[in-house]
This record gives sequence, structure tokens and C-alpha cells, in this order.
Amino acid sequence: MNKTELEILAAIRINEAGVLLTADCYQGAYYLAGYAVECVLKACIAKQVKEFDFPDKKLANDSFTHKLSDLVTTAGLKQKLTEQEKQNKEFKLNWAVVVEWSEESRYKCVITKQEAHDLFIAITDNESGVLPWLKKYL
Repeated sequence: MNKTELEILAAIRINEAGVLLTADCYQGAYYLAGYAVECVLKACIAKQVKEFDFPDKKLANDSFTHKLSDLVTTAGLKQKLTEQEKQNKEFKLNWAVVVEWSEESRYKCVITKQEAHDLFIAITDNESGVLPWLKKYL
């Protein structure tokens, strides 16, 4: 996948998460919302790769994870994340919700309405959501 495809996939997944949330399908909404963040982070990483450059092995290996906190570091956004958390307390709370997401959530049989709603809002909120913040670095 390339950067553009990852961005498109993120938009599709967050839209699907919203549809599922509205349909009271909380497990799917939760999983897909977090997956959208993963896709945007991987798009940020892909931005670092220049066409025709031989890939950096560490960057490539570090990119093959689902752990959002590790992907922030690999994307080179750790310092910017820290700065944003200091500037915006609501963003800091939202990141705390988002970073708890795991690809393992796809195996959870019980995700509450509140959990799914909280994650979706933490990701999409226009003022302090993680997704609008990340999009600045695409």
C-alpha cells in the first residue's frame, strides 16, 4: 500500500465505524475506528519514504505493528504529540482513550456503547480529536 491508499482506507474505515456505531454495532465500530488511526499513522510513515530510495530496514520493521504508540514514534510524531498534549488538555484525554485501542479488540465479544462512542469521538472530534491532528502531518 502507498500513502494515498492508506489515507483513503482510513477515511473508509472511520466512515464505516460511524455507520456501525449508529446501527448499535459497537464491536465493529470500535475496531474500525481504531484501525482508521492506524492507517493514518502508517500514511504518515509512508510519507517519509522517498520514491526509488532503498528502504530503511528499521523503519520498515518498526512499521509492521498495530500498536499506536509505537507507530507515533515511527512516524516521527512523538515530540509533536507531547507538545499537543501540553497545549490541549482535551486532546490529551482523547489520546489516552485512543492509545488503549488494540487490534486485539477484533476478538472482543463485548464492547459497550460508551466505549465505542468514546473512542469514536476521541478520534473524530474537530477541536481535539486525534484524526484531525494527525491529518496535519500527511
